[in-house]
Amino acid sequence: MRRSERIVRLTQQLLDHPLTPLSLTDMAEQFSVAKSSLSEDLAIIRKVFEEDGEGFLRTHLGASGGIVFEVDVSPARERAFLTDMIQHLTHADRILPGGYFYMTDVLAKPEVLRMVGKMFAKLFAPLSPDVVLTVETKGIALAVATAEYLNCPFVVARRDHKWSEGPSVSTNYVSGSDRRIQTMSLSRRSIPVGSRVLIIDDFMKAGGTVKGMTALIEEFSAQVVGTGVFMATTEPCEKLVSSYRSLFSLAQMDEAGATVVIQSGNYYTSL
Repeated sequence: MRRSERIVRLTQQLLDHPLTPLSLTDMAEQFSVAKSSLSEDLAIIRKVFEEDGEGFLRTHLGASGGIVFEVDVSPARERAFLTDMIQHLTHADRILPGGYFYMTDVLAKPEVLRMVGKMFAKLFAPLSPDVVLTVETKGIALAVATAEYLNCPFVVARRDHKWSEGPSVSTNYVSGSDRRIQTMSLSRRSIPVGSRVLIIDDFMKAGGTVKGMTALIEEFSAQVVGTGVFMATTEPCEKLVSSYRSLFSLAQMDEAGATVVIQSGNYYTSL
């Protein structure tokens, strides 16, 4: 195998296994190359990743030691993405009857999901979540993208319990959008006791849905370590949850005046 081919395959293997210690011994055997040569290849990959703001290669010590890829997004790319999305979302034709905001088309684009997944993974990776949790809405795709870059499973809290998932835990919560009492449930087998849980959702108004997921997690003796939201409203100012990070903020939506104001969220606020 030529070195150029080996570097391409090494890069792909790292990208496919984020936050997973990859043994240098195993990789040296896989590619039939000396560890010294492998280390030189990884040094090249590390340099390119860091220069392009794609991620970092860390040395992981211990019995399962090796090299670990951590996803990263440069601040310049983050801000360019936020600016572009704000321009894309700020259109009056996104206002739906009843005061709802349409963004399904945006959350269906793979390039958007990849970028959001990377940004949330970069932000929350230091909190070492074991599980990514979302509710049965448009946030599922965001949770999947985030879980991929965090290399952890994702779980969906369902509106209706499915008998095929076995015994479940349910809770009632007040929807932040229509103030109705709704129900969500989780299979008893979905989240191990004591897990560190990251909540990901697509939209937050008052925070009722996130509060419901938090209450559900407590039944598993688990801990919510963070909450990431694609878009949150500026009103009401006081949410039902005390801590969350949003990429975008819906500052104004006037159905009669056909105006929409989208701003950057509190993504850059310190955790």
